[in-house]
Amino acid sequence: MDAANDTQQQTPVEAERTPPFRYTAALAGRIEAQWQDRWEAEGTFLTPNPVGDLAPADPAAVPADKLYLLDMFPYPSGKGLHVGHPLGYIGTDVLGRFARMTGRNVLHTIGYDAFGLPAEQYAVRTGTHPEVTTRENVERYRVQLRRLGFAHDPRRSVATTDPKFFRWTQWIFLQLFDAWYDRDAQRARPIAELIAQFASGERPTPDGRPWEVLTPAERDTVLTGWRLAYLDHAPVNWCPGLGTVLSNEEITPDGRSAIGNFPVFRRNLRQWMMRITAYADRLLDDLEVLDWPDSVKSMQRNWIGRSQGAQVAFAVDGAVDGAAVEVYTTRPDTLFGATYLVLAPEHELVGAVTTPSWPSDTPEAWTGGAATPGEAVAAYRAAAANKTDLDRQENKEKTGVFTGSFAINPVNGARLPVFIADYVLTGYGTGAIMAVPAQDTRDHEFATAFGLPIVRTVQPPADHPEDTAFTGDGPAINSSNDEISLDGMDVAAAKTAITGWLVERGVGRARTQYKLRDWLFSRQRYWGEPFPIVYDSDGVAHMLPADQVPLTLPEMTDFAPRSLDPLDADSDPQPPLAKATEWATVRLDLGDGEKTYRRELNVMPQWAGSCWYEMRYLDPTNENTFCDPDVERYWMGPDPARPGDPGGVDLYVGGVEHAVLHLLYSRFWHKALFDLGHVSSREPFRRLFNQGYIQAFAYTDARGVYVPAEEVVTEGDTFTHDGEPVTREYGKMGKSLNNIVTPDEMCERYGADTFRMYEMGMGPLDISRPWSTRDAVGSLRYLQRLWRAVVDEQTGETVVADSTPDVETAKLLARTIDGVRTDYAEMSYNTAIAKLIVLTNHLTKSGAPVPRPVAEALVLMTAPLAPHIAEELWSRLGHTASLAHGPFPWADPALLVADEVEYPIQVKGKVRSRITVPADASIEDVQAAALADERIVEVLAGAAPRKVVVVPGRMVSIVP
Repeated sequence: MDAANDTQQQTPVEAERTPPFRYTAALAGRIEAQWQDRWEAEGTFLTPNPVGDLAPADPAAVPADKLYLLDMFPYPSGKGLHVGHPLGYIGTDVLGRFARMTGRNVLHTIGYDAFGLPAEQYAVRTGTHPEVTTRENVERYRVQLRRLGFAHDPRRSVATTDPKFFRWTQWIFLQLFDAWYDRDAQRARPIAELIAQFASGERPTPDGRPWEVLTPAERDTVLTGWRLAYLDHAPVNWCPGLGTVLSNEEITPDGRSAIGNFPVFRRNLRQWMMRITAYADRLLDDLEVLDWPDSVKSMQRNWIGRSQGAQVAFAVDGAVDGAAVEVYTTRPDTLFGATYLVLAPEHELVGAVTTPSWPSDTPEAWTGGAATPGEAVAAYRAAAANKTDLDRQENKEKTGVFTGSFAINPVNGARLPVFIADYVLTGYGTGAIMAVPAQDTRDHEFATAFGLPIVRTVQPPADHPEDTAFTGDGPAINSSNDEISLDGMDVAAAKTAITGWLVERGVGRARTQYKLRDWLFSRQRYWGEPFPIVYDSDGVAHMLPADQVPLTLPEMTDFAPRSLDPLDADSDPQPPLAKATEWATVRLDLGDGEKTYRRELNVMPQWAGSCWYEMRYLDPTNENTFCDPDVERYWMGPDPARPGDPGGVDLYVGGVEHAVLHLLYSRFWHKALFDLGHVSSREPFRRLFNQGYIQAFAYTDARGVYVPAEEVVTEGDTFTHDGEPVTREYGKMGKSLNNIVTPDEMCERYGADTFRMYEMGMGPLDISRPWSTRDAVGSLRYLQRLWRAVVDEQTGETVVADSTPDVETAKLLARTIDGVRTDYAEMSYNTAIAKLIVLTNHLTKSGAPVPRPVAEALVLMTAPLAPHIAEELWSRLGHTASLAHGPFPWADPALLVADEVEYPIQVKGKVRSRITVPADASIEDVQAAALADERIVEVLAGAAPRKVVVVPGRMVSIVP
């Protein structure tokens, strides 16, 4: 019978036979609840700050050696936790408990990223206020997390929906609104310094007029072009069915909303933006000083997308005003192979280059079936407006229409037809491309579809298919005119040569380009942080006075967007806050008399609170600032002993799905705060660790619908649900696959300590691992052996021996302590568990009572992984204080010295035998023992070796 279920599946007779003090799930539950209550009552995990409300009476009591551990901010969904969620949380808890036991000051807590669209959509469907739903969800998470025994400081927990928290989110937004980026100084500065430059004439205004003659609205327009937080008209993903703008990450690959599955359309709307592009180089270059996985750094580099290339002007043939299409290319060396141009449908020149009628001999495929270019372009632009960027980038079928115009290739004078096509986006480069179909796959597909010329400018290998684009490197071909020849040059040399030629003739310039776009920061929702901004009668944005922050949401009962018609692409977005008419206007005196102002009706995106929460954990009760400088410096300041250290959280653990946007946005906000003097660290997270996923079987019926995994019946290789066959697959555990196992179930069935041990013992923490509930019984059996080593199952009395361990046990204990210390520090918990099991098995082999020193060391080493049972056994061993603050055992160095050493013996590079000799054996003795070994004598067949090399402590190599 499964030991895990003995308290739930036993017959009355079996239960009667169970020893009263056997470690079962039921006993584990009682012990765990008791110790969780005691930790809370005694404030065991309250972490002291060096100053402020959370500082001890004696500041000298705060250890200099600190460790700040951070788990990625969870969103408290109504579904609660499944067993995949706590994987990283347990990993950081184990490390924190170990560090705390070794005397370090450990900051570890958890909060809730509680604003967002799911709670609002639930409110739209049910009428339940999002605050009510969020509060219930947060409480459920807290109960679930408490049950797992995390050593969190509860005083430091925050929720983004708490006005005491989002007061400072709004404050940070105002710092960004009131700042600009000085590219000469490479840092953010207060906007007042920019205004002073305009006012003094040090910096001219865009149109050259003196600053003092500009109207307030004109001045605002100038400053908007500089502010880190600014208003702009931008193309966005508009979802009428949800009544809000969505980020690309909130849209499915087929162009619908991830929540609700509504269609998404492109609209040009006035939105708040964050000028993250100003920090592109610093965000990129500072990756070098971060201790992050290379894969995450690579993803951030690709997202920022810094590239070196050239901007080239293609004059429009026949344009009377000298109009030219500006194109950015990373491959100017391929200019001779450009055979057409493509503008994004939204490009500002589309109207100017669209001709009244089709040129003679225009292929019908280029016209889109329209009578005139104007009709074709208008129809195509209308269709493109309803596609998301993702649709346009991944669309396999290349579509487009000819504008009727031709542009002149500056390197060879060729007339290139100008198309518009939706595979070109306005968000990168200039919104126009020179198409080189021989060297670009998408261009090749378009050229093939429209019958356009294909000219190779890079020599492909001999085996490269003739009818495909070649995107690799090679010598330039077909690339010369009367003034320059690139033929024979490699790509790098050709790029340099042609860029110089373009610059000399005034038709191009070298340019650095980025894929990174400014951050769209508005959402048309109710459940989010209100903007601390009001507008005057001229539409100029003003900051709210400090005494009016936090600006809280108005009470509402109707959270639906203005229109729920999911197909109404032309609907005018009206945020739910527009319905709060009394709240939407306010009378204020902002320095020039009391006036009526309009509030901003959009709210901030969910990213806002998660951009800076790690700093509020440091000083959550401070009402004067978001974080005391001395507190921030203690926990996150650069380490002076490590040159170039950027500072930040010591260890940040979370899923790789946040590798780009959350981390990029957080880094941007942190760097801006650093520039403005609010923090001492220039990066928020100095070390990052991505834990793996919990994976589990999922099952689909004949309709392709996922059925509850726990209801599936397995018989050999067949699987059924309600008597019908289902198909099994394997994937990440989650509600979408209907294969969730909750930590509550595991705690009921095995106990929290067993659940913790099982998750940490499944494999390396950074590797995804398969879930099997029944396998947790192995972790339970280890804890049962540990329990029996200290407690008599019949009487409950302590049974350890007041004796010293024998030599073999003492040496094994020393090796275990030494290895477990190393494993904990490196987060190699599965190997630490393996070492503890080896020691426990050794102790239980003889059946004799375990010597007290060994029992105590074993309990202490188990404590980070299974803290409740360890605390209970430590108490039963006679200790009145919690073991949470140590001691953690040290290994006796003398016992780590091996008596004997095993040497592998290589002959001709292959291991042929092994010998064991005393650890202090001389090289001569080792050589003699190796040559006397039976197997080696046989291999050498009586011949004297030419050479014998002994590497002390490692190996013997024999050359016959």
